Parts: sequence; structure tokens; C-alpha cells
Amino acid sequence: MNKTIWNTKLLCGLALAVLLSACKSTPMVEKPASVVDKSPSTQSAAMPASAADTSAIKELNVDGNATTGNNPLKDPSNILSKRNIYFDFDSDAVKAEFRPMVEAHAKYLIAHTGAKVVLQGNTDVRGTREYNLSLGQRRSVAVKKALNLLGVQDKQIETVSFGEEKATEACADEACSKTNRRVDIVYENE
Repeated sequence: MNKTIWNTKLLCGLALAVLLSACKSTPMVEKPASVVDKSPSTQSAAMPASAADTSAIKELNVDGNATTGNNPLKDPSNILSKRNIYFDFDSDAVKAEFRPMVEAHAKYLIAHTGAKVVLQGNTDVRGTREYNLSLGQRRSVAVKKALNLLGVQDKQIETVSFGEEKATEACADEACSKTNRRVDIVYENE
């Protein structure tokens, strides 16, 4: 009888080990933020050729136009009006093409310590509901980490996952599904 109990425990342990190894996730590696001089004479030397163009950041007006009272967050010509960061299928890695946008929002949040954002993670409809909620959360946390590395305080950032809840139901092709794999940057009181 002890041998039967021991065999049952061994089989349960092996089944648990197989189950946990199937759920293994890839660890996220934090990369240190680099400080880059944005002056024209050093910009090309300080940045590798593969880095995204950040020229829009040096012209960022975080306070808006003082004479007209424009809100830079709502000005369509300002990079701060862009609020969606798109991801590859089944990925939570922030693409280099969105680095200038993340840097601009970080600069705004640092300049406006009272401002707060909610990072809303979204997925397409493929996968289980639970997996998509988890992936949406990982995506919003990836953007939060990028903002933190640029100096934004934790108290200014909230992360939430909608999973597939805000996905377009009628997606018949990959182009449509791409629009669902995103993090939306939503400013509080806006």
C-alpha cells in the first residue's frame, strides 16, 4: 500500500513538473536607459545607426503654446497626441519605432509630476481569455518599465489589461488583428 501511495505522489509530482515547464515564460531583461545629447553636432555620433530617429523629441513642447493655451496632449502636430504602442503577435517587447513616443511621454510626465497615466494593455482575439489578460498586462508593464527607466515615478503610472475585451470582433485578416495588439496611453482627467 505504501508503494502505491509513493507511486501516486511521484506521478503527481511529475505531472506538475511537466505542467509548470509548459507554462514557462521568457524573462524580461531590463536594459539601462542611455542619456543622449540631442544637439545636432553629437546626435549622429551618440546614437547607433539602428536606433530610432528621436529628432521629434528635441522639438517637444511640453507646456503647450503659452499664447494660445493649446494642450500638447491634444495637439495633432505634437508627438504627445500619439497614444498607441503596437506589438508583434504574442510579444510584449516594445518596438524601437515607438521609442520616440515613449520618450516624449516620459519627458511630459517628468515635467508634470501631477500628471498620471493609465497604460491599457490589449490583445487580439487569438488565445484563451486568461492568456490574453496576462499578455495585455505584460504589454502594459513593458511600457511602464520603459517609462520608469526614463525617470517617470511609479505613482504616476497605473497598468491595466483588457485582454481581448476591446478587440475588433470582425477581424478577418492580419492587418486588422495588428491594431488590437497595443497599449493605449490614457491620461487621467482627459
